[in-house]
Amino acid sequence: METVTGTLPAASPGQAIEDVARPGGDRAAATGVLRTRLALLGDSGDRARERAEHLVDLAVRYGSRPFTVLEEARHQLGVDRTEFAALLDLFDRTPELGAAVRRGPEGKYWTNTILPLERTGALDAVVHGRPAFPYSVGLYPGPTCMFRCHFCVRVTGARYDASALDTGNAMFASVIDEVPETQPSTVYFSGGLEPLTNPGLGELAARGGGRGLDMTLYTNAFALTDRTLERQPGLWSLHAIRTSLYGLNDDEYEATTTKPRAFTRVSANLGSFMTQREALGAPLRLGLNYIILPGRAGRLMDLVDFVAELNAHSPGRPLDFVTVREDYSGREDGRLAAAERAQLRDALRDFTAYAKERTPALHIDLGYALESLRSGVDAELLRITPQTMRPSAHAQVAVQVDLLGDVYLYRESGFPDLKGADRYIAGRVTPAKSLHEVVAEFVERNPHITPHSGDEYFLDGFDQAVTARLNQMEQDIADGWGAHRGLLRADGAA
Repeated sequence: METVTGTLPAASPGQAIEDVARPGGDRAAATGVLRTRLALLGDSGDRARERAEHLVDLAVRYGSRPFTVLEEARHQLGVDRTEFAALLDLFDRTPELGAAVRRGPEGKYWTNTILPLERTGALDAVVHGRPAFPYSVGLYPGPTCMFRCHFCVRVTGARYDASALDTGNAMFASVIDEVPETQPSTVYFSGGLEPLTNPGLGELAARGGGRGLDMTLYTNAFALTDRTLERQPGLWSLHAIRTSLYGLNDDEYEATTTKPRAFTRVSANLGSFMTQREALGAPLRLGLNYIILPGRAGRLMDLVDFVAELNAHSPGRPLDFVTVREDYSGREDGRLAAAERAQLRDALRDFTAYAKERTPALHIDLGYALESLRSGVDAELLRITPQTMRPSAHAQVAVQVDLLGDVYLYRESGFPDLKGADRYIAGRVTPAKSLHEVVAEFVERNPHITPHSGDEYFLDGFDQAVTARLNQMEQDIADGWGAHRGLLRADGAA
């Protein structure tokens, strides 16, 4: 059948289409609206009905399985390539269908990761082998860490020598200086090891703030003390601080981090920080990252109470956000049992309702899979394996730089002495070689890194989503669907 041309006329109620991929969405209503629109383009009868049903099928599929390759979707619909091309054109020109995908059970993959990356052109740069300054650059400045978390891949006792601090911080400063002005949100501080163990972190934060960069610090907040803030006032130049929360009392913290009385100290640090932030009128945002570990699914209501207690330190400037995640490591000891996931589904509903009541200003992000679970769809976390890892990763999208200047390709590989991680070093930033030059040389060299068993643990949730998207795009292009690769695009994608 021929490909239709023109723009689909607006019609009401488009809301039926936008909601069709959600649990309980009214497929019949959405199909009816689409049939009406198709009739205005000259399609009627059985063809209009079939096309409307197929368009709904595509929205539902990609709302719950965002990394489906187009050929698989075509075979599922049972249409030939010409008709499928017509359907894809219609899909592109029906904004409500794209909205339906973004609102589906797996919509967070689209809104949090895929579409923001599409807008920058970073994904196409990887697919077409074009050098580009990375979309995301993690600076890992910590020489050590005071915790030893059981789910962390860090080698026990591994650290960087203190003698590396001066040259390392000079190198980080050079990276901050070369970030393009068009990428203000590119750089963040994380680890690796705990960033606040680096006494020069405040100066680096001030340097980035002076350039107008919106830099985020990921920290365990154990060292976010009044004394640290006095010594490193540049920390107030950060755009945001995300504190990893490992429990809600000292016993839970010690079970996870092996550090006695750590929760008491972290909570005191956060409370004091919030008091100072309000007094200074600092725009810096503060939030918590809370990982639901086995045995902790029932603690979410207590998390709201903890946030409310923190807010009491700063009534006029409450905590900004909480992100709740599952363990992305893929290890069996981090996965929730089936019975606990069923409990978690109900707990998530109660948690969001209670938070709305007790901490109404709090923004809650449930991430890729937990939002689906809350809505009643038990979506499995994406799991990349050594067989689906990419031979040269995605340096144009994200890299991590450690205290020595080594540029790592995956977020969980930038730990000292970690077995096998050296195979995922793209190069080293030095006084004679910038980060952009390291990435460009790596991309042009296009090495083939053969993954070993266990290498998948080097990828965090972001790395896994990016890998899956790139694999999908390349397969779509190879199958002749380059103009529509990945189904949803974004303005600015090349």
